Amino acid sequence: MNPTPEIPPSDGCNAGGDSPRHVVILGIGNVLWADEGFGVRCVERIQQEWEFGPEVEIIDGGTQGLYLIHHVQGADALLIFDAIDWGYEPGTLMVARDGEVPAYMGAKKMSLHQTGFQEVLALAQFTGKFPEKVALVGCQPEQLEDYGGSLRPSIKAVLPEAIERGLALLRDWGVAMRPRTTPLSEQEAVTLPHLRMDRYEAERPSEEDACRTGDSRFMPARA
Repeated sequence: MNPTPEIPPSDGCNAGGDSPRHVVILGIGNVLWADEGFGVRCVERIQQEWEFGPEVEIIDGGTQGLYLIHHVQGADALLIFDAIDWGYEPGTLMVARDGEVPAYMGAKKMSLHQTGFQEVLALAQFTGKFPEKVALVGCQPEQLEDYGGSLRPSIKAVLPEAIERGLALLRDWGVAMRPRTTPLSEQEAVTLPHLRMDRYEAERPSEEDACRTGDSRFMPARA
């Protein structure tokens, strides 16, 4: 198992008290680019396996960037899952809390087309509408340059631990949860049916049928 460094909580983070009125569990990333989909796969599995009260909102943030600002502004507590390049061994997990989160989310933008979530947090702070509690569960990716690819085995292997770390944070905040007993409908699911990980992997075309490094129509011809 890879080492899993954790940033110590800031003052008051674990102080207990009343549970947040509105909790947002947010997965960030692009499932089409291998390990960049880590955050989305975390929230997908959390929703499949756990039930929460109406105060909890689970969101597939994808690569929406600034379009996520209203979710941040409206949250009392925000839990983020994301793949971030800290330069550690692939599969290494990191937990950051409160004031540490923006700095760690700015380590490296995973996509040039995506507004860094660090900027989203900064804008929320600027507007004066920022969650009282913020935490990030991040993972060091192994492979990003695999268009249409899924999580690498090293990343998939740490999903359960990453999710448990996130659930521990939610419990620390006083959020009630229980193992899912009510079947999850396709309409409720945070990911579209054809992007659900099991189906996505099963229906993935071969390398001969689909380019794995981008859109072949726009790639330079090989000599």
